[in-house]
Amino acid sequence: MKFPDQLARASLTLSDYLCFAVYSANLAFGKAYKPILNELGITYTQYITVVALWETDNQTVGGLGERLFLESNTLTPILKKLERMGYLERQRDPEDERQVRILLTKSGRYLCEKALTTNLSQLAGLAPDKFANAQKAVVALRNELVALVKHSN
Repeated sequence: MKFPDQLARASLTLSDYLCFAVYSANLAFGKAYKPILNELGITYTQYITVVALWETDNQTVGGLGERLFLESNTLTPILKKLERMGYLERQRDPEDERQVRILLTKSGRYLCEKALTTNLSQLAGLAPDKFANAQKAVVALRNELVALVKHSN
């Protein structure tokens, strides 16, 4: 005999899961960005790192990791690669030697300017107002999930 909650679970399909909708949308964004990022010679994670530094340069590795939702062990290899590519510099903070600060180079700023010429709302196939609404809804969802995880730990 099936219980009511088992019946409800049995009737759910993969497309009914919000987490799968967000995950598959992320994969679709990756495919949409791929030609642009290939032309720039960077990955998506490198792209968002450069954009975050464009927005606020001279950040600590820890602060940048928080903004990008990346752990230090994930972010450090990305930063090293971007540094080898000439897009950023890593320097010890003179006021606190334990901190490493990240600064965009001229090449990094140029890369970001080049990347920002793409109209992201067109890339997503949405009118600018619908794009903004979707972005705000996803950010609100992310913030709720982050708060939920913080409170459960």
